[in-house]
Amino acid sequence: MDSIKEKIPIIIAVIVAIAICGIVFYFLENYESVYYTQIDNTKIQSISASDEMKYEYTLDSYNKNGKKKQIKFKTNRELRDEAYLMLEVTSMGVHSWKEVQYNELPEKVKTNYEK
Repeated sequence: MDSIKEKIPIIIAVIVAIAICGIVFYFLENYESVYYTQIDNTKIQSISASDEMKYEYTLDSYNKNGKKKQIKFKTNRELRDEAYLMLEVTSMGVHSWKEVQYNELPEKVKTNYEK
């Protein structure tokens, strides 16, 4: 009976560690940031299509505060040159994107693009 009582703190520590790992993984997977970029088709690469994605862009992107970050993302088609995109980015990469108009960009992002 004493050996079970001695193992209880270890069992509790393992359960707590697993719970913490699960919470961290959940937040890393679901944490989402929004960045804005402008398509520059000189920065596109064709990639071997093992899935539907045939192209990869590497573009300078900016968050709503104007902080710059270079982001890579894949698409299944070449996008419209000079289009503005809103990128939804998780820790795993670009989750989704949609085209937006210049006037929809945050003011601190607009300063990086001439209109």
